[in-house]
Amino acid sequence: MRIDEITVGMVQTCCYILSRDDGTECIVIDPGAEAARIRKAADGRKIVAILLTHGHFDHIGAVRDLMEKDTKLVIHEMDARMLGDPELNAGKGLLGRSITAPEATDTVREGDELELAGLKIKVLHTPGHTPGSVCYEIEGELFTGDTLFEYGWGRTDLPGGSDEQMRASLNRLKPIVRTTPIHPGH
Repeated sequence: MRIDEITVGMVQTCCYILSRDDGTECIVIDPGAEAARIRKAADGRKIVAILLTHGHFDHIGAVRDLMEKDTKLVIHEMDARMLGDPELNAGKGLLGRSITAPEATDTVREGDELELAGLKIKVLHTPGHTPGSVCYEIEGELFTGDTLFEYGWGRTDLPGGSDEQMRASLNRLKPIVRTTPIHPGH
């Protein structure tokens, strides 16, 4: 699997472009800003899906500019409302700006399995940062969004955050991350 990582936006969100090694299609995870840079990093591959680890503004900011009529937009069902609500996605509270994304084409939940751009994707619901935070296990790699960073975890003081749920999610991930490479949201 080919993984291209670029850091975008004012809060330095890690955005990932994934495809089969020889693939002409790709998926994008957490396009927080700078759609032109993301499209350039896709290097001519068709973006067939955008996967969101959660609905905060810094992970959805470039979605609208990357979407095409047949692009899938995937988010956990509990965070789907955040896409169109700047109060819930923290854009208004933290930036004073209304950042929104189009409505999701597909919502996911714990244990769902998808195949997009030739990649097998498993959804792990890891609430705490937001009610619908997820990690995506893709071809032996774990994309953790703001659930887990290299040296920490996501904040729980924004709308819908929960210390208790975050602790449970981190405990759940402990055995997985011992043997699985992680790709965090920041």
